[in-house]
Amino acid sequence: MAFPDITPDLKTAMPELRGRLLANQSLAELTWFRVGGPAQVLFTPADEDDLAYFLKRLPKALPVYVVGVGSNLIVRDGGMAGVVIRLSPRAFGETLASGDIVSAGTAALDKRVAETAAAANIGGMEFFFGIPGTIGGALRMNAGANGSETKDVLIEAVGIGRDGTRHVFTNAGMKFVYRNSGVDPSVIFTSARFRGAITDAEAIRAKMNEVQTHRETAQPIREKTGGSTFKNPPGDSAWKLIDAAGCRGLRVGGAQVSEMHCNFLINTGNATGHDIETLGETVRERVKANSGIELHWEIKRIGIERG
Repeated sequence: MAFPDITPDLKTAMPELRGRLLANQSLAELTWFRVGGPAQVLFTPADEDDLAYFLKRLPKALPVYVVGVGSNLIVRDGGMAGVVIRLSPRAFGETLASGDIVSAGTAALDKRVAETAAAANIGGMEFFFGIPGTIGGALRMNAGANGSETKDVLIEAVGIGRDGTRHVFTNAGMKFVYRNSGVDPSVIFTSARFRGAITDAEAIRAKMNEVQTHRETAQPIREKTGGSTFKNPPGDSAWKLIDAAGCRGLRVGGAQVSEMHCNFLINTGNATGHDIETLGETVRERVKANSGIELHWEIKRIGIERG
């Protein structure tokens, strides 16, 4: 499936644009699941000013979505109409420590932020070491692991609105809740600052090693997966509910519920986006029938079904 090529019109309307515009660019290579159709337009901005320029001049009717490293994302097989924006590590991936503060661009890997903090003896950010995404995703989803969340360390975040306006959000202004932020979804985060506490270097490394060991022994991190599929219901664990409903190892086409950790779905090699999403919905139905509890997706799903 191919969308109409609108990149010539966009380039005409934005003569000073410095970033890269690509038409009908496959998104499968940008996600951990390795599934999904193309983006009608894939835009990689040169820097924050270029992003603001682009958004200000982009027709308001065109939908916009941001993709990081695609570790928590299903792209449907029909692809994504409108514009997908990907912030490059080169322009938005810098990390810097000063005192007890770490600054980071939102294309920086969460793991990289943990490493930058550790190198400066800043504790409190070890949990980022076990989250396989970028800081942009962490801000949007209040990413957390091992008992800590993004809200515990964030000072402020910077983002560009759909009209190209730059905004600064305090921790309170982010309106964090479990696995989500209350900031307008159209805002694209570009950078953030975090505060930890000066801590013994060996203690920090020990925590990071503990996080890594847990991931390697309890999660299928070497598979084509998307991280935790469903949010934990209050006072319960999604994986326990899935296991109790008899879904461990369940398959739909090339998609499978992981045998190692059944809140992870995996692409066994030839899955489609439809396979993975259908498997997830099947799991939700079986858990609801077995326990009466409705699981909610943690993985984001975008795009249209193939017609």
